[in-house]
Amino acid sequence: MTRTLAPVFSLLMATAILLVGNGLLGTLIPIRAGYEGFATISVGIIGSFYFAGFLAGCFATPHIVRRAGHIRSFATFCGLAAAAPLIHAMSSDPAMWALMRVLTGLCFAGLYMVIESWLNEQSTNDTRGRIFAVYLAVNLTALAGGQLMLNAADSSGFVLFAICSILTSLALVPVAMTTSVQPMPIQSTTINIRNLYALSPVGLIGSFVVGLTNAPFWTLAPLFAIERGLGEGGVAAFMLAAIAGGAAAQWPIGRISDRMDRRRVIVVVCLGSAAGEVALVAAGISGSVTAIMLAGVLFGVFALTLYSVCVAHMNDHGQSESFVSISGGLLVVYSVGAIVGPTAASLGVGAFGISSIFVFPAVVHLLFAAYTAYRIVSAPALTEEQRSDFVAVPFPQVTPLPTELDPRAADEEPSAEEPGDAAAGERASP
Repeated sequence: MTRTLAPVFSLLMATAILLVGNGLLGTLIPIRAGYEGFATISVGIIGSFYFAGFLAGCFATPHIVRRAGHIRSFATFCGLAAAAPLIHAMSSDPAMWALMRVLTGLCFAGLYMVIESWLNEQSTNDTRGRIFAVYLAVNLTALAGGQLMLNAADSSGFVLFAICSILTSLALVPVAMTTSVQPMPIQSTTINIRNLYALSPVGLIGSFVVGLTNAPFWTLAPLFAIERGLGEGGVAAFMLAAIAGGAAAQWPIGRISDRMDRRRVIVVVCLGSAAGEVALVAAGISGSVTAIMLAGVLFGVFALTLYSVCVAHMNDHGQSESFVSISGGLLVVYSVGAIVGPTAASLGVGAFGISSIFVFPAVVHLLFAAYTAYRIVSAPALTEEQRSDFVAVPFPQVTPLPTELDPRAADEEPSAEEPGDAAAGERASP
C-alpha cells in the first residue's frame, strides 16, 4: 500500500487540506450570515450561487488548464479561492457574498479537477481501486475535520475566515512541490442528457432530486441549528452527526442494492430521507438537542446515500456507454438541482419558521419515491448478472466527485469525446 500511495501522497495531502478549509467555509458562511442579519432567503440564494459557480467552473477549467498547465492553473485557483473568505470577513453585503460564492465554486471546481486528473494519471488498473478507497477516506475524514474546525474560534470574528484562506493557500504547497509528471491536458466530455434519460429515467431524475434536497441541508442546516440554540459547538456536532450517518450507511445500503432491483432500495431510501426531514422539523419545533442530533443522523443515513445508489443504478443500464460521460451528465443534473434547491427551500421560512427548510426536501423525496414505484411497476428490473457492483462515492457537496478515478472506469479508453480527465463538466460542491 505504501508503494501504491507514494506517487500520489502529495495530491492526497492537497485534497485533505482543501476539503478541511472548504468544509469549514461551507458551514461558516450560513452561520456568519445569520450574525450579519441576512434574511434566510438571502442565505439560500447565496448557497445557490456556489453551485452555479461550480458548474461554470466544470466547463471552463479544461480550457484554462490547456492554456496555462496544471500547476499554474492550480496556483491561480488557489490564489483566487484564498481571497474569497477574507472578502466575506470584510463585507456585510449579501450581493458581494453571492459573488464570492460564485468565485469560490468556480475555483474549487478547477482545483478538484486538477487533482483528480493527476490522481488518475498516476493510477493503473491494478492500483486504481486502492487509490480510490484512500481518496474516499480522505474526503470523509477531511470533511468531518472541517466541521470540527468550527470550534477553533468565534464565528462572528475574523479568525475562522482567515483559517479558511490559509488552508486554501497551503494546499498549493504539496502540488507545487510534487515530483509527479503532470497529466495530459484536460478534455471536455460529451454529455447527452436525452440519452441519459433514455438509459434510466430513475437514475437521471434521482440525481436532480439529490441536488434539490441535499443542497438545502448543506446551505441552511447550520442556520437551523444556530436558531434552535445549539451554539457553534452544537452546529459542528450536528453536521458531523449527519456526515457520520451517511458515511456509515453507504456500504450497507449499497451492498443491499447489489442484491435486488436498486429502484426498490431507492424507494426505501427516499422514504427514509423524508422521515429524517420530518424528524428534523419535529425536533426543531421541540427544541430538544438530543432529538435534533438523532434526526440529523437519520437524515444522513438515507439522504446522503441516495446519490450513490442512483449513480449505481444508472451505470447498471449504461455499461456499454462511457462511464465518464454518464457520471458527468449525472453531476451536471445534480448541480442544476443544487442551484434551485437552497433558494426553493428557504422561501417558506418567513411564514413557517426555520424548520420549514426541511419540508420542501421531504415533499420532493416523497414524490420521487412515488415516481420510482411507478417505474418499478411499468419497467422490468435488471437481472443480477446485468447489475454492476456498487461503488460508494463522496458526498456531492463540498467534496469532489471522481469519475475516471472510480474503479468502474478502469477499462475505458480516453478519447477526444471521452477524456482522460476526472471531471470535465462533471463536479459539484457547496
